[in-house]
Amino acid sequence: MFETLFVSTGIVTLAEIGDKTQLLAFILVARFRKPIPIILGILVATVLNHALAAAIGNHVAQYFSETTLLWALAASFLAVAAWTLIPDKMDDEGGLLSQYGPFAASLIAFFVAEMGDKTQVATVMLAAQYPWYLAVVAGTTLGMLLANVPVVLISNFAAARLPLTLIRSLAALCFLLMALYAAARALGWM
Repeated sequence: MFETLFVSTGIVTLAEIGDKTQLLAFILVARFRKPIPIILGILVATVLNHALAAAIGNHVAQYFSETTLLWALAASFLAVAAWTLIPDKMDDEGGLLSQYGPFAASLIAFFVAEMGDKTQVATVMLAAQYPWYLAVVAGTTLGMLLANVPVVLISNFAAARLPLTLIRSLAALCFLLMALYAAARALGWM
């Protein structure tokens, strides 16, 4: 059981380094500047997502080709890039993110971002390989936290010192590059 926990933790921690979820954590901190609710949102989203991954991950993947999934990924990255450039009206009661708050926004954003992601696929494969389902979910969740909590804490420090428009622009550029990469893979160029 401990081997399952350690292997699951290590695989997901390494898979998450430089992943879009770290960028997402940075964006959420830049918008809300409340690291604790963001970390709790990441925790709950990851537990829910990874618990479901072992049950439905393989089943859903059977119905779509890799090319279709890559095009969907490219489109979602473009949508996030555009969304990142739109200033959030933090003081406006009607603003979408203000309406949900940092915990719910983090929970929803991380849950959706992890759908079909490499860590979700890794969770499916680990659950198929090891009989300790809870150890796999606990390990993959711990791996997500080990990769993303430092980003949240460092981003909280940096967000207070950097203009939000610069953060938005850099984040949008990163998501645009990821969209182009996914599209190139869908076209078979990479």
